[in-house]
Amino acid sequence: MDQVPSSPQDAQSLPTCYRHPDRETGIRCTRCERPICPECMVSASVGFQCPDCVRNGSGTSHAPSASQPRTLAGGTVSADPRLLTKILIGVNLLLFLVQMSLGDRFTDRFYLVAREWVPELGFQGIAEGQWYRLVTSMFLHSTGVTHILFNMLSLWWIGGPLEAALGRARYLTLYFVSGLAGSALTYLLAAPDQPSLGASGAIFGLFGATGVLMRHLNYDMRPLVILLVINLIFTFSPFFNISWQAHVGGLVAGVVVGYAMVHAPRERRSLIQFGVCALVLAAVVIMTVVRTAQLT
Repeated sequence: MDQVPSSPQDAQSLPTCYRHPDRETGIRCTRCERPICPECMVSASVGFQCPDCVRNGSGTSHAPSASQPRTLAGGTVSADPRLLTKILIGVNLLLFLVQMSLGDRFTDRFYLVAREWVPELGFQGIAEGQWYRLVTSMFLHSTGVTHILFNMLSLWWIGGPLEAALGRARYLTLYFVSGLAGSALTYLLAAPDQPSLGASGAIFGLFGATGVLMRHLNYDMRPLVILLVINLIFTFSPFFNISWQAHVGGLVAGVVVGYAMVHAPRERRSLIQFGVCALVLAAVVIMTVVRTAQLT
């Protein structure tokens, strides 16, 4: 795999993919040396090749099925590389409308809270066995439009390219594992009666994985770093009621899982990628069990 040097001068003039002229890339086909983006890369015996070289059988010994483009992480390139991102945004928007229609009686049943007293119902929360809140809270937002607007814009901006680079299965796994890690850290460290909701934990996981991918491709990371720093400033600002635990938990999980998905060797790719995801989920379970023991 040939890469363009990553000096500051080169970062300003990266070539564009010959199949997608709007996408800059630091990767070239090992056969014809044309620039190719992650969506067009096809795994070869050495490095990556473009779909044209593989389709024409340029000296490769791959089976015919190898002509189907593969993502950087080993998944199959889909016809619509943003399909899951669109679905996730649609689900979040739909549930936001449900929240607006049904009000607090719906939101209170599904947001993340460790343990709180509810009149006529008694204690409610994850400590009472309602583990589903770790997942459902990832798809709810506060009643103001600002919360969901910023989250969905971030998901569209950063989720689409990452879905194209990782493939659907790995992208969706990354999203849920990061979101669950953010929920579990919030459950572990936040006050028992502090409610939390939002897709931010999962989105911060996408931020972390995107950073790993951009570094691997020698892309200019300054725009991502600036955006991440701004988000972290808002996260820890005393003027905003933001669950920093969800952001940090999601970010750490995203970096760990993203590193496994981007850097796993081809011969053991799936084993390492999904093995690391399983380890992060095991950490989620451990944090949940420990906190539940503390509260009960």
